[in-house]
Amino acid sequence: MTTNDKQHLYEDGLPDSATNLWHFHGGLHLPGHKHLSSDQPIATCTPVESYVIPLQQHIGVTGDLLVAKSERVLKGQMLTRPKGLISASVHAPVSGIIEDIGPRPFPHPSGISGPCITICNDHKDEWIEREPVAESYTRLSSHELRGIIRDAGIVGLGGATFPSAVKETEIGIDTLIINGVECEPYITCDDRLMRERAAGILEGVRIVAHIVKAHACIIAIEDNKPRRMAESAGMHEVEQCRSNCRECGFIGR
Repeated sequence: MTTNDKQHLYEDGLPDSATNLWHFHGGLHLPGHKHLSSDQPIATCTPVESYVIPLQQHIGVTGDLLVAKSERVLKGQMLTRPKGLISASVHAPVSGIIEDIGPRPFPHPSGISGPCITICNDHKDEWIEREPVAESYTRLSSHELRGIIRDAGIVGLGGATFPSAVKETEIGIDTLIINGVECEPYITCDDRLMRERAAGILEGVRIVAHIVKAHACIIAIEDNKPRRMAESAGMHEVEQCRSNCRECGFIGR
């Protein structure tokens, strides 16, 4: 690249520093249609009589089955245990009786079938015994926290639904980037979560940063919603998060 070429790039607004964002030509700028749902609050679905739980809700291998037909299960109970490295567990959404275990149509445009568990809701909403660690996560090692995340069946919400515990195996990374961009048309779930549950998101950021021992942390948000986190959690909470990030050895930006 010649000196004139470089000068032309800089005049076009491209920075000469790895600490800034680099622009590029091209890409799709589709109508967002975000207004159709962006102002609708998060809602809880009305309970139904029967729940069909696909066992393959993630990329990788289906977990090992832990329950049997006619067995009563509790809400939050693990139905499958992860099998192999790329796998995730599946849990009961309600308490009730397992009516069936077998192939059922997946929620997929192709209508493909796959292994599912059908639970008859007993409407008791009876939970398994839980042991929260959010308030004491700093006492646990990265390995222990990844095991908890793996058993919880947490996966990414992108197209691959990749198991989150596998993503968090790198230790001592330079920068942890939290993706709150949500550029796809129509989709506004991240937007609503940032507005209504920002404090929980920030707490999750702290936990993940602790696991990977990140030196810096960046929350990426589109410029059409630059204050979502501040609006819902309050600027005090955002500033407090930045302060805690610095105290833990990484910088919130």
